[in-house]
Amino acid sequence: MAKYSYLRRLPHYQKFDAALFVTFCTLARQELPESARDLVLGHCRHDHGRKLILHAAVVMPNHVHLLLSLLRDDSGWPYELRAILQSLKGSSAHSVNKLLKQAGPVWQEESFDHVLRSEESLKEKREYIRQNPVRRGLVRVPDDYPWLWAEK
Repeated sequence: MAKYSYLRRLPHYQKFDAALFVTFCTLARQELPESARDLVLGHCRHDHGRKLILHAAVVMPNHVHLLLSLLRDDSGWPYELRAILQSLKGSSAHSVNKLLKQAGPVWQEESFDHVLRSEESLKEKREYIRQNPVRRGLVRVPDDYPWLWAEK
C-alpha cells in the first residue's frame, strides 16, 4: 500500500517498507556553524530505533542528507515521513536559533525525498552520503567528517 500527496509544490510518495533518501537545505543556503551542525546531527539521530531506522546521515554546511526506513506504529502503520521531517526540521531549527541567538526559519520548506528500489541502491546512497564531505573538499576520508553518521 502507498500514499501519494501533494505538499506545497513537490509530490511526496511514501511506499511502505522501502528505504528513503531525503535531502533538505538551509534557508537561502546559509551555512551552519560547526556547533549548529552538532545539534542538527543529534536531532537527525533522535528517532532512530523509535520511528525510523537511520541508515546514514550527513549534516553539510548548508544541507542535510538522510537515508532511512520508516518503522511502524502500534497499529501497524508506518510513521509518516512528512510528520518526521516536520518534527526534525522544527526541533532542530529551534535548537539552532537558540544557539545562535536568532529567530526565524532555518530550513527551506521543501524537502526532496526519493524511494529506493533495491538493496543495491541502499548501499549506493549510503556511500553517496558518506562521500559527500569528501566530494566537497571538506575532508580527505569520510570518517574524518564529524557530522557524518552511518549504521555499522
